[in-house]
Amino acid sequence: MTSQRLRWELSLLAYLAAGIMFFPIFWLFLTGFKSEGEAIAIPPRLFFTPTLESIQEALTRSDYGLHVINSLISALGSTFLALLLAVPAAYAMAFYPTRRTQGTLLWIISTKMMPPVGVVIPVYLIFRDLRWLDNIWALALMYAVMNLPVVIWTLYAYFREVPHEIMEAARVDGASTRQELLQVLLPVSLPAIASAALLSIILAWNEAFWSLNLTSAQASPLSVYVASFKTAEGLFWAKMSAASMIAVLPVMVMGWLAQRQLVRGLTFGAIK
Repeated sequence: MTSQRLRWELSLLAYLAAGIMFFPIFWLFLTGFKSEGEAIAIPPRLFFTPTLESIQEALTRSDYGLHVINSLISALGSTFLALLLAVPAAYAMAFYPTRRTQGTLLWIISTKMMPPVGVVIPVYLIFRDLRWLDNIWALALMYAVMNLPVVIWTLYAYFREVPHEIMEAARVDGASTRQELLQVLLPVSLPAIASAALLSIILAWNEAFWSLNLTSAQASPLSVYVASFKTAEGLFWAKMSAASMIAVLPVMVMGWLAQRQLVRGLTFGAIK
């Protein structure tokens, strides 16, 4: 009886936590269908007459298409570059470890602990001197550097659980290091690669700090587009919510469709 009650309590706690995490998204979508007056009403209105005015405004602005293209280029380009660097790095550390491997891994992940605002000035000056400001490919490079530690750790954790006998058999058959990596390891690691790619795309798609500081007009992604609804005339909550809803919807759908692959890649090897 005690065990059953504990399961009910844990389930209730899980649903409560999920509800708290989902509520901001629910309220964002709700506000996107309100008028500006209803969006700022005090107390907030849960029941109202839905309108598509804010969504139409967000979709019909002349620069919307450019922001979408920039988001696609920066997210997909940075993910491709991060995987290109992370796969051989994770492979080397998983199958050819040295006494410095663990220290290297800790140093790699420690770079994620530094707040971006701490390095924004030197990064901005470097981009300015290289004439990379407001350049979409430079922004993709910045995103790749930002996401590289997460991608390396995801792939490294997966590669460590791949049976070494498979790799040894390939070596006995005369496979080179390149063939071992491309023809043996990568095919059996597709779940981890898909998970790492999905995480990188989501992180790049939702990133706002670097895009706001390193772009202005030609290279700005959707995160900058959402922020553009805060003007000197005021903050347009309904239109900003509609733009945010449009911006997050693709990654939400992609995450929902790929959730099984994502969970499989992230949890492989967690229980031996």
